[in-house]
Amino acid sequence: METKYSKTALVTGASSGIGAEFARIFAKKGYHLILVSKSMKSATELLQELSGADPYVIERDLTETSAPKDVYDELKERGIKVDVLVNNAGFGDFGLFHELKLERQIQMIDLNVRALTELTYLFGKDMVARRSGKILNVASTASFQPVPLFSVYAATKHYVLAFSEGIANEWKSFGVTVTALCPGPTKTNFFKVAAAEKGKLSKQKRAGAHDVALFGYKAMQKGKTVVVFGAKNSFLVQVTRFVPRNLVTKIARAMQ
Repeated sequence: METKYSKTALVTGASSGIGAEFARIFAKKGYHLILVSKSMKSATELLQELSGADPYVIERDLTETSAPKDVYDELKERGIKVDVLVNNAGFGDFGLFHELKLERQIQMIDLNVRALTELTYLFGKDMVARRSGKILNVASTASFQPVPLFSVYAATKHYVLAFSEGIANEWKSFGVTVTALCPGPTKTNFFKVAAAEKGKLSKQKRAGAHDVALFGYKAMQKGKTVVVFGAKNSFLVQVTRFVPRNLVTKIARAMQ
């Protein structure tokens, strides 16, 4: 499939929040867009805004076992080569683990971990073969310590961070970069979806989604492996390295 664009970027979770801002940024930079989301129907304004970039939309629920491979196969059949993969799709769930719905925790693992891993493998393997490509995985400041009341979410984001660092090292010699973006609280619908709007963390000042996405985009272009958005977040992440784990966990719980 021939296009007028020199490069193509695939963004998951593209209907809102950080994902939508990534889409806007890539469109302005002249990329052909592949937007993957459970439902883009709620993002009509975004699609109209991006219409000049002729985005290719795939509506799939990435928690479904076959979804990542289906997305990959669909693009292969259409001859669309992905130069940049942004694994942004993900969600959290707030509360005591034993009181939360197990099905939702499994779905969170499926989206935050399994789908991200499979998409990275499928598209990353092609990038390695071409010896060119960039992958950005959206992790979190929660990646760096246990977070009570967000226990499963924090664990999935720790996986994203460790996984990204590992394959970044493996694929460096093949010309493929992998970046883990670690934002703190951001102005998105994350806390609403996580049913955490009454938590202390949701009341804190939040970064703008566009600022976070632009920061991640620039870091990815520079080939950085791990980046934490915001000076305060960077400081807190560094402090956790020197504080006993049990104390870090207690502080994280208090912050919720």
